[in-house]
Amino acid sequence: MPIYHTLGNLPSKRHTIFKQPNGKLYNEQLFGTIGFDGMSSLLYHIHRPTQVSKVLSSKDVSPTIAESKNITARLLKGFNVEPVDDFLDSRQPLLVNSDVHLGLAAPSQSLTAYFYKNADADELLFIHKGTGILRSFLGNIAFEPGDYLIIPRGMIYQIDFDSRDNRLLYLESFQPIYTPKRYRNWFGQLLEHSPYCERDYKLPTDLPTIDQSGEFHMKIKKQHSLHELIYATHPFDVVGWDGYNFPYGFSIHNFEPITGRIHQPPPVHQTFETSSFVVCSFCPRLFDYHPDAIPAPYNHSNIDSDEVIYYVDGDFMSRNNIGMGHITLHPGGIPHGPHPGAYERSIGQKETKELAVMVDTFKPLMVTEYAMGLDDGEYYRSWIE
Repeated sequence: MPIYHTLGNLPSKRHTIFKQPNGKLYNEQLFGTIGFDGMSSLLYHIHRPTQVSKVLSSKDVSPTIAESKNITARLLKGFNVEPVDDFLDSRQPLLVNSDVHLGLAAPSQSLTAYFYKNADADELLFIHKGTGILRSFLGNIAFEPGDYLIIPRGMIYQIDFDSRDNRLLYLESFQPIYTPKRYRNWFGQLLEHSPYCERDYKLPTDLPTIDQSGEFHMKIKKQHSLHELIYATHPFDVVGWDGYNFPYGFSIHNFEPITGRIHQPPPVHQTFETSSFVVCSFCPRLFDYHPDAIPAPYNHSNIDSDEVIYYVDGDFMSRNNIGMGHITLHPGGIPHGPHPGAYERSIGQKETKELAVMVDTFKPLMVTEYAMGLDDGEYYRSWIE
């Protein structure tokens, strides 16, 4: 996250005396990545952040794989994922590899009964339906439909939803999630040709500092197991922090599409990147303006990546019979392109209202048993004339 942010009260110098009103020292914590070389934030707690009073149970939450070597294009009907009260229980991994787990969730209750930390992965939550507040020990972020929420690994958080009707696409990335390097200058500032800028970020605001002792239920995901612990003090006891490592939000509606006289390739839609996959946003935009332009994408071979598209809203111009909440998987090894009629149908069209999230992974994706239950079983035949 290449932007500096600060909230609350801080001493003028790092690693120096900073006293509470009662005369005790605040407890400094460096929350960093990649050893001491990556992005970090410096936090000041009322209590020591190291107080684990009990270690309870652990359970394996590894995805159950149905197809480990998939060559079949698939359409998953995502809105068939049933709502579940508990936030973590609602998360259903669908397509996974050693770099990323992609899934859907329909939590019908807020995550307030316990605190959650993913110690292995950065998380990307795309809010398809629902509004609420993401709460962490670094502050609060209000969210609404269309928001990406980026939660770096190790962040302790809770989520308040305003209603029971919530739909999320989520990614667990075992590599850090960054803004694309080509959008940034050598200082890290987003460049003029970037499709968004720092003004578009939803940064943590407010910093409720909770000074409580007791028993605070924590669930920590590590090495595909979910561990339950009890903390002796409330984890949201931070009085101030500054740095570069924190949760933030970005609305897909603030992505400014890059267009041209002829069809532009998928990288112009890129929104986030890791060393192992990219995330792109397909947004409403004007079509190509060459007099002989064909706006629909040309056929292309998936050789180096598996392509996943999550359909959010609108009429996706290159596909037939696609609905809200559908996920398509186009595996590496076979070409794909517009459905029959879509190529011709796009000629002369001036704009598209489509809204979708695309994830291209550089390693093949495995299909989980749960995903097979959402598969329509016919999508791979949909290019037959």
